[in-house]
Formats: sequence, C-alpha cells, structure tokens
Amino acid sequence: MSRERRRGRNALIAASVTALSLTASGCVVVHGEREVLPATTKAEAAKALRQFTAAYNDADEAYDSTLDADYVTGPLADIDKARLTAGRANNPGGNPSHTPLELTDAKFTIPKKAGWPRWFLADARGNKGGTARWLLVFVRDSLDEPWQASYLTLVAPGKVPEFKTDRDGWAEPVPVGSAGLAVRPADLSKEYTSYLGDGGDTFEPGTHTTAWRELREKNATKPGLATQYIDEPLANGDYAPLALRTKDGGALVFFATRHFERQTAAPGTEVPVPNDSVLALTKGEIKQSLTMEFMSNEVALDPKQGTGADGVTVLGRIQGLTSAQGE
Repeated sequence: MSRERRRGRNALIAASVTALSLTASGCVVVHGEREVLPATTKAEAAKALRQFTAAYNDADEAYDSTLDADYVTGPLADIDKARLTAGRANNPGGNPSHTPLELTDAKFTIPKKAGWPRWFLADARGNKGGTARWLLVFVRDSLDEPWQASYLTLVAPGKVPEFKTDRDGWAEPVPVGSAGLAVRPADLSKEYTSYLGDGGDTFEPGTHTTAWRELREKNATKPGLATQYIDEPLANGDYAPLALRTKDGGALVFFATRHFERQTAAPGTEVPVPNDSVLALTKGEIKQSLTMEFMSNEVALDPKQGTGADGVTVLGRIQGLTSAQGE
C-alpha cells in the first residue's frame, strides 16, 4: 500500500492521538505532529534495515513483488515492482540467479524533526554493486506502519559527505524550500530534467550529467532509427525530495525523475528487438516504434551558496524500466 493511499487513514489516527509516552521499543513521541524529535532510534533503524533486506531477498528469490510491497514505496517501489514483474514473466518458477543481498557495516543518519513523515538514512556496504556504498532512505507516516525504503542509490566510497549533527548525534533535515543552496531541494528534479534537455551550468560534469547527455546525443540518430527523450520532474507525495544538512552547510538531497525514451524506425526498417525483460513490460505490438518509461532516483550534493562550489554534483543514480508501449 503506497503512502499516498494511507494518508487519509493516517490523518484520522493522528487526530485521535494527543500524546504517546515511552514505548517498549524505546521510541518517544509526544504530540508527534508538533514536537521536534528524532525520527527513530538507531536500534529501530537497524531493525528496519534487516526487515527490508529479508523482504527484498524473499521477493527477489520468488520474483514476487507482494513479498516486499510493505517495505518499499516511492521511486524504489516502482523500480522494484517492475523488475520483479518482468522476472516472473520470464521465470515463473522464481529467480534462477538469486543471490541474497547482504548489507553490512551499516551507518545510520537520523534527523530530528517535527511532523510526518519521519525518515532516516542508512549507509551500508553491499555484496553487490562492487565497492559502492548502498544509501537507503526509509520513511513512514505513522507509528503503526513499517519503515519503507523509498530511495536507493549507490555511491562510491568516500563520496558520502559528513553530516551536521547536534551534541546528541541527531542530524538536521533541510526543508525542501530552503534558500541559501545552489538549488532549492524542491526544485532539483525540475532543474535536473531541464538540464538533461537543454544543458547549462547548474550541475557539475560527471557520469550522470555531461556523460549522460553525450550518450543520449550519440544515440539520438542512427541509421534507420531515431530516438527521442522526454524527461519529467517528480516532487510531490511519495516522490517528494528529502534532504540532510551537511557539515559544510550544504545539503545531500534525494530526488526522483521520470524519463521516456521513444525509438522510431524509418520506413522499411524495424525497431531493434528488445531483451526479454523489456518485452515482458511492453504492451501493444512493436511495429515502427517503442516507447519506454523509466523511473529514476538520484542523490546529489547541493552546495551552500557562496562557498565557491556553486554547481550541484549528482553522486549516484539508479534507474529502472517500469513500462513500455509498442506501436
């Protein structure tokens, strides 16, 4: 069940709760919609990471998205469900290449804030993705819900910044409308999709900026095949950006975007036959065109204005096909 569909129920629950005292789990919430409190404890954060990993592995082994649906939301849920759906279509008996995901050396950055949703960041070493660190953002809208992973990105070791914390070790969330940064977190998705189409100097050169634009330009026109790209910003509901204050005054921002890639074959030619995973998510018959829809989630360093580093650096991006249409 997505966070959007639960908001009505959660509003009723929140309205009826005036105060909650210390629970057996050690989580304190007093007038939780108003008090500035840590989102959770480190012990509960570690438990949430274990629960997610177990559910993710069960779903991956069976190629069954219902097995981890309660533990994912937002852009990660879209990517994960489509991947599992395609896998099951091609392997009804389950994943023949399943290798359990293992996340170790976990570090937790827990912001102190008022109101819902509560959220925190887990930074762990995975047994997949080479040496990259796995950054997972967990969110929830009330105490009676499980923590759900909404953003997942992989970042090179040493690239995760230091965060600003108080004397008790709690982090500082950055409101999405905050000024004083190179780009307001609320505007990052829109700025990124604009940059992909038109270029500019908002973002620093790198794999997910200049290199991606160059690759698109290279693939836009090939003999007998034209490819068009459309990029759509996402910034509301389950796709709202989340940001943490870094030690240098900037912010680490997680945000989402949607992308469309349309391949059109010239008369007398055909669109190249896509792989089995794409075919499993394709509706219609591929004749002269194939339009693929992708969900992407990114993490970026958004520097403080006036520091001499005014460009946003996209540290990591994970993208997955969610649907396709043949015509």
